[in-house]
Amino acid sequence: MSDPVLQAEAQTVPPTVPPRLRLWPGVVIFLVLVAVRGWGALGAGTPGQFFFGLVIGPAVCALALVLWWLFASGLRWSDRWLIPAAVAVISVVSAVVSSDHFGALGLIFFGIPIVSTVWVCWLVLSMNLPWTARRTGLLVLFTGLGVFSCLLHIDGMNGAFNPKFTWRWTPTPEQLRLAERKDPPKTQVTAQPIDDAAPTLTVEPGDWPDFRGPLRDGQLAGVTIGTNWEHSRPREVWRHRIGPGWSSVTIIGQRLYTQEQLGENELVVCYDASTGTELWSHQDATRFTEIIAGAGPRSTPTFHNGRIYTLGATGKLNCLHAVTGKLVWSKDIIADTGATVPQWGFSSSPLIAEGLVSVFAGGPGGKSVVAYQADTGNLAWTAGEGATSYCSTQLSTVCGVEQLLITTDAGLSSFQPKTGEVLWHHTWPTEGIVRVVQPAVISDSDILIGTGMGIGTRRIHVEKEGQTWTTKEVWTVRTFKPYFNDLVVSEGHAYGFDNNIFMCVDLADGRTVWRARGYGNGEVLFLSDQKLLLVLTETGEVVLVEAQPKQHREIARLKVIEGKTWNHPVIAHGKLFIRNAEEIACFELNVKSGAKTARVDRP
Repeated sequence: MSDPVLQAEAQTVPPTVPPRLRLWPGVVIFLVLVAVRGWGALGAGTPGQFFFGLVIGPAVCALALVLWWLFASGLRWSDRWLIPAAVAVISVVSAVVSSDHFGALGLIFFGIPIVSTVWVCWLVLSMNLPWTARRTGLLVLFTGLGVFSCLLHIDGMNGAFNPKFTWRWTPTPEQLRLAERKDPPKTQVTAQPIDDAAPTLTVEPGDWPDFRGPLRDGQLAGVTIGTNWEHSRPREVWRHRIGPGWSSVTIIGQRLYTQEQLGENELVVCYDASTGTELWSHQDATRFTEIIAGAGPRSTPTFHNGRIYTLGATGKLNCLHAVTGKLVWSKDIIADTGATVPQWGFSSSPLIAEGLVSVFAGGPGGKSVVAYQADTGNLAWTAGEGATSYCSTQLSTVCGVEQLLITTDAGLSSFQPKTGEVLWHHTWPTEGIVRVVQPAVISDSDILIGTGMGIGTRRIHVEKEGQTWTTKEVWTVRTFKPYFNDLVVSEGHAYGFDNNIFMCVDLADGRTVWRARGYGNGEVLFLSDQKLLLVLTETGEVVLVEAQPKQHREIARLKVIEGKTWNHPVIAHGKLFIRNAEEIACFELNVKSGAKTARVDRP
């Protein structure tokens, strides 16, 4: 017979009530996060759409999830603090152990969406389990995510900000390149006098001496290639691995120049254009890398008067003897302008005009652009107010006057090449959105400025009366938003990329003529004699497209290279040169006529 006292005590002690999770606010916040990221990923609206959808919005949603869990979940306080604390500890340990330093952008792009998805989805799927099992499941899943992240390596993102992951133990293309390059030829790292008897090079017809071609406009005249690639496709001449970098190539005779990263050294490398054999390299002890594009230099070497001029991603401006690779002089544009290394690295390809080499620096106090004496490296001038730009200075003739153009966050500026005097400036601020696309001169007085992230493209008209310059907006459209993909111009139409859509635009009014998908964020080269567009896709395909506004028509398509490909294609001496951050390749084209024109070295 039971004790009545014990029965009475049992009736007075309330049973332990398991915590009841108030889940619906978390589900609502998660659905908002999914909608916000999807909206931002479209990338077709305003800059606010992109940053709110992919950066600010996810961060706000993550904060809302934490506040819900701490103050509105209905759980015991011990559970409310346990899960966020566990996530914080696992994140810190994973960041320390991981092979990658994702930084704030990596956390927002990857960490927040993945953790939020696991957090909410597990709670929804485990609704019928006891709370102890649900709590344990969360801790196990978060720990598993942390361990799994330590097993992965991120190899950058494509133009749509989609990441590429590989296993941590898988050698990267850069590591493979380092392993096979055991004893490379290299030059000294301090300047030395150049022997007057040393052989030199000059620009000849068929050469490719500058960024985007002889006239730096993405156009090539005097060349006609075979287009029936089903029966006579380009023949591969050579191919090999290359260090990461987004430089294009420069071709002078049988020499190819480019820039790449190998370990802790940034390199300028000269290859034999016929065989791909390395002839010499110059290295600087510096490394630049970031989560989107990865490691390596961003600009393209420039040839002038027997020398090669290069700008590294951390601001090292070099002048090298083109034949021997000996260092003639070197400058640090950060020290000379007070600039800081931009988020995506210095990207300006050097331009030589009036005996000066100019690059964008982004320094404060009128030091946006810096110019040096091309022969000695002595500082010549600094000018301009633009703070950010991933463009290069461009020599153009506007209203009959030769001048340097540069697009920046402030708009489009024009400088007198010799003195740096600001001739005119067209104000079009971007409020934190960077400009990457080169300005396109479409007539003696009109210029296109293209900007991504929802800003759009503007045609401006420039006038000169006496010594007075004026500019005015002709039209602005948001249907054409080239981000980092340069455009080309032919017969009253522009051909280029609206984000990852290739399109044709009527220059008279900015009207869209046609749009075509299937290229990603690629680059384009215009063969003007043939009215032919050579498009290099983001995934390494070469596509021939007719440059005509009636309709979009592909002629041929060929896969030529593996990996993310953002580098500009080059045609020189009947060969097509393609590179990206993993490999470089040369293809022989069926050329019906050789190049008849080439840039002559400017004084």
